[in-house]
Amino acid sequence: MNIAQVAPLYESVPPALYGGTERIVSYLTEELVREGHQVTLFASGDSRTRARLRPMSDRALRLHCGKLTDPLAHHMLLLEHVTREAHAFDIVHFHLDYLPFPMIRRLELPAVTTLHGRLDIPDLVPIFKEFRDMRLISISNAQRAPLPWAGWYATVHHGVPAAIYRQGAGSGGYLAFLGRIAPEKGVDRAIEIAQRVGMPLRIAAKVDNVDKAYFEGSIRGLLRNTDVEFVGEISDQEKDDFLGLAHALLFPIDWPEPFGLVMIEALACGTPIIAFRGGAVEELIRNGVTGFVVDNVEGAVQAIGGLDRIDRSVCRREFEQRFSVDRMCRDYVRIYRQIVAGSKAPSLATHQFAGDSLPNAFTTKTP
Repeated sequence: MNIAQVAPLYESVPPALYGGTERIVSYLTEELVREGHQVTLFASGDSRTRARLRPMSDRALRLHCGKLTDPLAHHMLLLEHVTREAHAFDIVHFHLDYLPFPMIRRLELPAVTTLHGRLDIPDLVPIFKEFRDMRLISISNAQRAPLPWAGWYATVHHGVPAAIYRQGAGSGGYLAFLGRIAPEKGVDRAIEIAQRVGMPLRIAAKVDNVDKAYFEGSIRGLLRNTDVEFVGEISDQEKDDFLGLAHALLFPIDWPEPFGLVMIEALACGTPIIAFRGGAVEELIRNGVTGFVVDNVEGAVQAIGGLDRIDRSVCRREFEQRFSVDRMCRDYVRIYRQIVAGSKAPSLATHQFAGDSLPNAFTTKTP
């Protein structure tokens, strides 16, 4: 198939450090190329890919270091370039939230949009009500909850290349926090949990400009504890050891997490997860098998005492069965072919494809 992947421009594809959406776009693009598809990637000019790259900015917008005041302008130009070339593709896969909806409708494009972010925002309701004819992919079933009536076509869980991560021994003697420093990510809870159980905590996290005040006012003081190490953003290569040596990953969220890529990265390293209930957490973690789903700090403290019962090889096997990039790619290719053939999604509320060890890894529903 001749496929266009349209990525946001905030980070390169793949991102040098933090960047979940762009990382997934990269994994999918490279796997599609490996399987023999002709792929064009619309992304920032510093992206790295075996696909045909259509650079839409000289570099990732986040690297403009304060000189950038209107990122929307760059994305409007991106959409114009995609519009000019859209006729050349069998299907166009957007990762830009709702921005391409008017273009898709006017051109009647064979297109699909994966939504990567949170949807519990009142301002989104009129947009998605107007564009109920869009083919939408959710990254978890839980992500759909605020807009259950939207034009959902399928749910496709993220996948990661198995070769990137190795199963680690968990011998580092520390707990890990990986992601963003933001109120909804719960790093303050992670620090409290580690202190309560008397274990070191290593924090590998990005601080966005919008969260700098929160970091300075609420978190920096907590880092003075000698058993808390803040290491900043890390690369994929550094994640292998960071997660593989950790006793467990702490994921103490306080929001409806749409997916939580770090959880499957931890499973790829054989590392169990202690996560607060919310969003996609219960879709990804098998409670008592690959980690523990808890409701509060006290529950997390108790769960750490049960980590010795978790088999790290089972965590790795769960990743290989449910969250590999080839499984994600197969799911998307099925969707592309359905759309190109002009068919709607299967009428069944749920559908399980071969290789999925749990239900709802790939869910389709007629819009």
